[in-house]
Order: sequence, then structure tokens, then C-alpha cells
Amino acid sequence: MSTPLPTAPQRRPIRDLPDELISQIAAGEVVERPASAVRELVDNALDAGATQITVRLLAGGVRLIAVEDDGAGIPPEELPVALRRHATSKISNLHDLESVNTMGFRGEALAAIASVSETALLSRTQDQASAFLLDARSGELRPAARSRGTTVEVKELFFSTPARRKFLKTDATELAHCVEAVRRHALARPDVGFSIWHEGKLVEQWRATLDPASADDEDKRNEALKRRLSDVLGADFIEESVPVRFKLGNVTVSGRAGLPDAARSRADQQFCYVNGRFVRDKVLTHAARSAYEDVLHGHKQPVYALFVEIDPLRVDVNVHPTKIEVRFRDSREVHQAVRHAIENALAVPRAQALAAAQQPAGLANPLPAESSSPAPGTAPAAWTPTPQWKAQASMPFEERVGHKVQDLQVLWGTPETIPGAASAPPAMEAGMPQLPDAPSSAAAAQGSAPDAEASPWPLGRAVAQIHGVYILAENAQGMIIVDMHAAHERIVYERLKRQVIDESARIASQPLLIPATFAATAHEVAAAEAHADTLELLGMEIVPFSPRTLAVRATPTALAQGDPVELARSVLAELSQHDASTVVQRARNEILATMACHGAVRANRKLTLDEMNALLRQMEITDRSDQCNHGRPTWRQLTMKELDALFLRGR
Repeated sequence: MSTPLPTAPQRRPIRDLPDELISQIAAGEVVERPASAVRELVDNALDAGATQITVRLLAGGVRLIAVEDDGAGIPPEELPVALRRHATSKISNLHDLESVNTMGFRGEALAAIASVSETALLSRTQDQASAFLLDARSGELRPAARSRGTTVEVKELFFSTPARRKFLKTDATELAHCVEAVRRHALARPDVGFSIWHEGKLVEQWRATLDPASADDEDKRNEALKRRLSDVLGADFIEESVPVRFKLGNVTVSGRAGLPDAARSRADQQFCYVNGRFVRDKVLTHAARSAYEDVLHGHKQPVYALFVEIDPLRVDVNVHPTKIEVRFRDSREVHQAVRHAIENALAVPRAQALAAAQQPAGLANPLPAESSSPAPGTAPAAWTPTPQWKAQASMPFEERVGHKVQDLQVLWGTPETIPGAASAPPAMEAGMPQLPDAPSSAAAAQGSAPDAEASPWPLGRAVAQIHGVYILAENAQGMIIVDMHAAHERIVYERLKRQVIDESARIASQPLLIPATFAATAHEVAAAEAHADTLELLGMEIVPFSPRTLAVRATPTALAQGDPVELARSVLAELSQHDASTVVQRARNEILATMACHGAVRANRKLTLDEMNALLRQMEITDRSDQCNHGRPTWRQLTMKELDALFLRGR
């Protein structure tokens, strides 16, 4: 049985759409659900200079959304204009559009909301004797009672588009989305108080933490932002994150980045702001993910709250009607700024923070550093039993990675080689580590161990090794457990990365006896031709074999046993989406990580106490030493309180 051919559709004349239908189509782009209306109305309240915003909801925002603010208000003659499409006070010409510094500017939100709901505006300025209420349906304008500010009421959302209303979720789900929309605003504006009411009950409240008079004080702004982050995201977020502050060219990045241990299975605690506006941007997300590559385990998602400040002329916020997407004029500059900001924040080992926390007031920095060494021929004013080590960059590095742990001991000198250390009091020398060739103190000769509480080392001193896998050490807080392979792997990896500083350094490659060919897409062929030089830096040679086929002729020597086709596809995908220099660095780091993993000390290797202490001291000064190359933790602290709880002491 043959299928009948479809008949040609009857031609319809081209006509102008009715204004009401145009508004409802536009509303579909701006208002997806009640949370969309809440976001737009809060944007307008912030642009009006509000210091307190109250959101009242019924049925998850479907039956009622009321947003009250104490901003500047709207004069009565402008209330009808505010409901018209493309009517706004934020911009007036093309230059204003290119340098937008307000949350709203398109002039579509109120008109879109009014076209799919029953909307009313109630507003009063400082100079008015009374407020005025405007009904969007009837256009009636009448006096009403209200203090200075504006209230926007949105009732029966999508009542005129029943099909759209059927796609809404339960009231609890819609309420959660509304709360999340307000929470995103609250994170970026510690100078504004927010409260959310649902069915007459207070759901969330965040009080203002910054006095407007102190807005120009950077220290007070940072402290207010820290308190707001703690209020919104919880005190655990502050405890499990590090501050971020970095400037690169025209881009300034601030906020907090979560520690690798605080990573989650979902990306629901990632907040990025550009000039105070919450955005979802692939450049920012990829930059943050790249910064966590060396320290995250598996497919965990990092947590962070980042605030990017950039010249409004260098970012386009007019990309999407919801204003949640942006486009940067120089995306590489922004990518590098965000990546380096997080990397620098995470590079400092937690052992240093631990040392700073236990450091008495007025005491010099207990962590050794090159800058803390006294000048040659001078004695320090207050000599402390702090080990000194030489600059690592000046040490020769063997081409082979599998060096012994004893080799790490050459990274610092004995007290005899430290300028000014000869004048140290003998009693202080008792706290020095007993390194090879170091003079033994009287206390050590009698077999007495240095007091752990008086030790300046954050990771303490080694006391034993368990099954050739873990190192036990004691410090002022209690007990430290170290995975010696994971710790040494990170140390070797960071040393390897310091050797490869030249960005143009070519990774060694190995030609394939038989080139591996594969069917490629047009994007892959274009990427292989456009990035031939970058592929050469990566130790790869990928050339066109036919218009739709690529051939892999060489791969990196360290990855010669892998699948060349799979490697080529992944590298070409990265090159087509991201900056070439970032791909080169990532690929190089992956190779170095593989070398470090194979070169680190293995399990069941018996270490002496000096070797264990050498490893601990090196961990204290190595960047990112809290995690191995694969993101696994390298050490854990058990406090005396936790140890006492195991044995029910004090109960």
C-alpha cells in the first residue's frame, strides 16, 4: 500500500501579529516560571536604590508575587509608561547600551509580566503626598497609601496562557526556584536586606551587613560580603573555602573558592557574577574547572562564589532576554584572570593556615620563607627554632623522577649554614630537627624528644610508619596521618611543573609506525589545520588524509601506549572550544602528573624518621600539597578532642 503524498499547504497571507500576541510571545522568552518574574522585579528594585526588599508569594508564586522595596519610587505620570514594551529609564542611546551598569535595561520585563498575569503597580516618590496605584488591565490610576518605594503585585501568572501554566511544577518546586532567584541577588548585595514570605510565613531573611556609609571602605566591604556568604551559604562554606583576590589587566576577581574537600556531586553551589550580575557563562565555568583540575578527585564539582569586575564596555550583557548570559570582548583575558585567581588561592597549603591559627600574637611567621632569612653577617633579633631551607629553584633537578626521599633533605641547610644562626641560644637549638650531618643537641643526645606543642612545624614531627603506607606525626593539635605516596607524588609533580616554564617548550613525541586514521567531522578537520603549531607543541602530528579523514602520525612519548585516535579526538575538541595555550598547559600537566605518579615513593617502602620528617617539611612549603595529582587528600588531622572521644575520656 503506497503512502499518499502530502498535499501542498494552502498559502496564507503575511500579516502583522496583534499586539497582545506579540507581548505573549515576548513574555515566553522573559518569563518562564514564577522565579523569572521574581528575578526581574528584584532587578528593578535594586536599580531603584532599595536597601530592603520583601518578596511575598502564594502557591509558589503562581497565585501571587508581590515585591516591595524602599527605593526611589515612580512618579504617577510615568506609571502607565512603565508597563509599555521597550520603555525604560536605564538607557537612552547606543552608548548607554554598550556600557550598561544596571541590572535591567531592556524595558521588557514589566510589559511581559503584565501580558500573562493580573499586574498592579503601587509607588510613591519622596516628593509625593501619597502613593498611586495603577491597574495594568484597566489602566485605572488612583491614590493609595504607601511609604516611599514601589510594590509590584503579580496575580494568577499565566492565567491567559493555560498551556504554559500546565508546564509548571508543584508549589514547593516553584517556591524553591523563587528562593534561589532571590538568594543569587542576596549573595552579591550585602548592603541590601532581603526577606521572603510564603503563605504568610517567613521563609528566608538576610539582613543587610554593610552600612552604605562604609561602601567605599574595601576592608569593610570584604567583611560584609564574608558575613553575607556565611548567612546565605552557611558557616561551613566560609570554613571550607579560601578568599580570592586577583587582578589581571582590566579584570578583577574576588570572592571565595571552596577547598577540594568541600566539593560536591552536583554543581549547585557555583555562583559567578559579572559586575554584580549573576551569569552562567562557559568561559567562567571552564576557567574555574581548570583551576581545580589538579586538586579535585573524580567527577566532583567545586563550590565557589566569584565576583568579576570588568569595564562595562568590555562585556556585552545584551545577549539573551533573561540577561543571564554575557559575551566578553577578550574572553582569554577573563579566563586567565579567573583561573589564576583560584589557582593562587588554592596553592597555599592548609598547613600554613594551621600554623597561622596556632601562632601567638606578635610572633613572627613560623613558616620558613626565603624572605624571612636574616641578612648576611647579622643576627636575628629574636631567633626561633625554625628550619631554614634554600631556594628550590636554585637546586639541580635530575632528569629521572624516581629520586629517593633522602634527596629532599638537600632543600634546606643546617644551622651552621644559615647566616646569623651561630648566635642562636643553645636552648633553642634543642628544637631543631635532627637531620643528617646536623649537630646533635644535648637534649637529643639524652634521648628526649622535642615538645610537640613548642614545635613551629604545622605538620609536626614524625613518630612512626604504618605498614609502609602511612606516616604518623604529632603536632600541637593532636595527630597527623600522611599518605606518603600521595604526598610525595604532589611534591614531585610541583617540582616537575617548575622545570617546564617555557610555554614554547615542545613535548617529546614518538612517530607511529603505522599512522592511525579516523573519520573526522568538519570541525575536527578545521581544528587540525588551524592548530597545527599547537599540536606540535603537544608532541602530536595530525594531518588530513582525505577531505573527511585525519591521520595521527605521532603522539607524546609518555602516552605512546594509549589510544591515538581517542587522544586526537579529545585534544581537537578542546582546541575548538578553548584557548590553545590552556590546552597546551593542561596536556603538559597531564603528562607530568603521569610521570610524577610513577616516580613517587611507593608503598611498603621503609623510611627512617629523618626521611619522614623531610617529607613533612617539604609538604609544608609545596603548593597544593593537601591533595595529590588525582585530588585525593594527602593528610588528615585528628585533634586531641577527637582522640579523647574515641576512648570516652572525660565522660
